[in-house]
Amino acid sequence: MILKTLEDLKQKALLKPPARIVVAAAADQHVIEALKNAMDAGIVSPMLVGDKVQIESICRSVGLDLTGITITDEPDHVKATALAVQYIRDGESDILMKGKASTAVVLKAVLDKVNGISKTGLLSHIAFFESPHYHKLLCLTDSAINILPGLNDKAGIIRNVVNAYSKLGCSNPKITALAAVENVNEKMEATVHASLLTTMNKRGQIAGCIIDGPLAFDNAVSKEACEQKGIVSEVGGDSDIILCPNIETGNAVYKTMIYLGGATCAGVVLGANVPVVLTSRSDSERSKFMSIALAVALGREG
Repeated sequence: MILKTLEDLKQKALLKPPARIVVAAAADQHVIEALKNAMDAGIVSPMLVGDKVQIESICRSVGLDLTGITITDEPDHVKATALAVQYIRDGESDILMKGKASTAVVLKAVLDKVNGISKTGLLSHIAFFESPHYHKLLCLTDSAINILPGLNDKAGIIRNVVNAYSKLGCSNPKITALAAVENVNEKMEATVHASLLTTMNKRGQIAGCIIDGPLAFDNAVSKEACEQKGIVSEVGGDSDIILCPNIETGNAVYKTMIYLGGATCAGVVLGANVPVVLTSRSDSERSKFMSIALAVALGREG
């Protein structure tokens, strides 16, 4: 199956019972608006942790009916996040979402060795982009968590995203191991890692996908660019996933896709017991809503 639009993620979420979502430091208007829309769509049942007075005020301003919604009053962002994570640990919620708490605070709570909810210690972010210039959703990983992943980290990031695609009903996604050039250059670590990951894939060390690299971004998304450069690739021009060599590259591609490319995205963090929705203050309401839908579609890990 090919994921063509963000609406596909919403439709997958609608096939599941409403998910229980807990928001850490929930006094954020844009997050509350996205939650309201997700509730109206019938895909979530929220729990809110944070400054109760502020949360109730925001809910009134956006027209969110609080009937049946639990609010845990904890104004401190760190403590509110720890409580939200505890709700996940206790099996009372299926998705964690960041409200006003910083990303660093949320990730620290998730990765806490005693009270956290990380499965393996390797978290990674995926973002699905709906672009008017591409024929299907394009997934970018990792643009938010891993600063300079090594070879084994990149293999883990790939396994995370392949597992996510499997949960979404998509088998054997095509993955570009991104670099600045198409040839291996020992002075450019990204090209060396890309070549090794491609070889590991061919030998079955990384399964459930097709990896090719090193490939530059134009080769990843344009058949014409591949033809012009004489590149023969099953992945080139038809990539499902772009594996970024470092966080700077991922961050730049992410923001370029949105601000200059006209794309809308949905993203979550993988590698915890549940999907973690880490939206940015600059994300559109639709992006926040679709991120919630993506988390619902992926479901709880256990």
